[in-house]
Amino acid sequence: MNIVEYLCKVSRKITESSLKEVKEPEYWIETEEERRLKFIDMLGLTNYIKVEERPPVEVKVTGTIEREDYTIKKLHYQSLPKLYVTGNLYIPKNLDKPAPAVLYLSGHSPNQKHHYQPHPKRFAQLGFVSLIIETIQRGEIPGYHHGTYRFGWFNWYSLGYTPAGVEVWNGIRALDLLQSLPEVDGEKIGVTGISGGGAMSWFLTAVDARVKVVAPVCGTATIASHICKRTIEGHCDCMFWINTYLWDLTDVGALIAPRPLLIASAKHDWIFDIESVRLIYNKLRLLYEALGRPERIALVETPGGHSYHEKSRRMIFKWFLKHLKGMDIPLEKVGDIDERPEVQETLETLRVFDKVPSDEKTTTVQEWFIQRAEPPQINNQEELEAYRRELIEKLCEKTFNAFPKQPCNLDVEVELRQEADGRLGYLMSFTPEEGWRLHMRVIRPIKSDEPIPTIMFLARSARNLTFGDELLRGFDGSWARAFVEVRGVGETSWTQDLQWFIRRSAMLTGRTIASMRVYDTLRALEVLEKLKWVDRSRIALMGSGEMAVVALYTALLRRGLRAIVLHDPPSTQNMPSNPDGTGPAIEMLNCLRYTDLPYIAGLLWPAQLVFLGPRPKNYLWAENLYNRLGSPGVIRRFREISNWSL
Repeated sequence: MNIVEYLCKVSRKITESSLKEVKEPEYWIETEEERRLKFIDMLGLTNYIKVEERPPVEVKVTGTIEREDYTIKKLHYQSLPKLYVTGNLYIPKNLDKPAPAVLYLSGHSPNQKHHYQPHPKRFAQLGFVSLIIETIQRGEIPGYHHGTYRFGWFNWYSLGYTPAGVEVWNGIRALDLLQSLPEVDGEKIGVTGISGGGAMSWFLTAVDARVKVVAPVCGTATIASHICKRTIEGHCDCMFWINTYLWDLTDVGALIAPRPLLIASAKHDWIFDIESVRLIYNKLRLLYEALGRPERIALVETPGGHSYHEKSRRMIFKWFLKHLKGMDIPLEKVGDIDERPEVQETLETLRVFDKVPSDEKTTTVQEWFIQRAEPPQINNQEELEAYRRELIEKLCEKTFNAFPKQPCNLDVEVELRQEADGRLGYLMSFTPEEGWRLHMRVIRPIKSDEPIPTIMFLARSARNLTFGDELLRGFDGSWARAFVEVRGVGETSWTQDLQWFIRRSAMLTGRTIASMRVYDTLRALEVLEKLKWVDRSRIALMGSGEMAVVALYTALLRRGLRAIVLHDPPSTQNMPSNPDGTGPAIEMLNCLRYTDLPYIAGLLWPAQLVFLGPRPKNYLWAENLYNRLGSPGVIRRFREISNWSL
């Protein structure tokens, strides 16, 4: 199996498993809060949502435009301190009581308030208060959605950061804003938008029950379609949650049910496959039926590519009139938007800021939105054990949740036996996970008292299996050596031009390249321990560069290793990569919320920790912890491995 086949396989499993069984209505009611909290966590919003009471939204109106049947207020608010959100508020004239409201979430078009203005305008003409807000990428203060997509910021995955979380939070505060307005009936709010705004319509409605009606447009697809049909290649990072719990969009939709949901999609949308749209609709329709509300879900398909159509627009207006105003108006009488250039407001007319605020933090939101783990305070062995136990439990849930729940048979086979220069060699293959076949070469001295200490080296290239690695030159000849090819090295390697696709797709399946390699290494250690002559009490694990990260996490999860040897370890997992996806693939989902590499190193006490060559300065934290806890743990530093022995 190659990596693309594997990612397609596991993505199909996610899609097929999602809403595979529509359970009794009581299940959905009883589990709703638990499921919602999981989705909130995958958006990186847990710390924001759990605040007991949010302060009122401070709205700044910078200008007012009077038109015949509505007023436009140009405004901004701070969803968090210095995180500015710009928008236009359309208020119908001659309101005699609070009206229902519609929040319009913008897609990725430039000059969003200007480009999408016919939509909030039409809602206002239909009697809705309508607020259109701009995104952090395309608003008046342009920030970043294209982290992994364009800039190689794969450390976003380690942070558990997705710009979708920021956009949903901005939407939550927009709902707060709408509910604060005297013109708005706060119990009757709907949400809609296209493309990125369509995806945010799904997400915001799933997170916030105040949204009573929703109509996502051209923002619907399965995880399997994104990977197997490679539509992910056309998508910005804001389209996805960090898929910790292996969800598909139907799981998000289950948090919306049974509220009215109209899905609008184009039949030839190049980034949202219509077959997957139909699959999601049909699965959710069964859930709505089980909840006794089949009339509250609908699908409208339109001709053409990624865009609105008169049919989808009219259906949306009809849907909102029916479910927010109680008016069942025939489709032909609903009306459509007016796209004539001469009736559009100019870009400058709708602009909120004359000058971007100097204190804005929108352009750096990716650096501070997710709180990184602080160095743990550990003073003794008991505190170490307790902290390590809790961290492993957290990582197994949030970072390594995609590990197979039932490990497959390793099916170990010795394919070749060799003898030369007083040493025996074994070329072995094993199956760490169904569909994968990896190789390991083990070399041991012939004349040596058993059991024999063994160092496992995580191969950096296919040549390591045959020629070893220069980093082990001069190492103690009484030790056995095991060279392991984890996924992406040797026979299972892939070309670097696939790396960008693989790293982005793996996240959608709850994995990363590094986390898959940790699993391979754990299983390889099982293979090694099956060899009768191996001294299980004296096994060392060695990794260089990105493999040092794999070695650190493996040692944390595995426990009981005698030594961990690190060469050129990265200083942190909060490091960008190359824009094309090449470079060290060291990201792991959510890990930086709970730990970082120097802390993992310290938590390996009492295993001997060996640094070959210079080590990053921030590993001093691990060294200080080892010194504090004392024997039997020890940290050693050598220029070459020939200087080290147990």
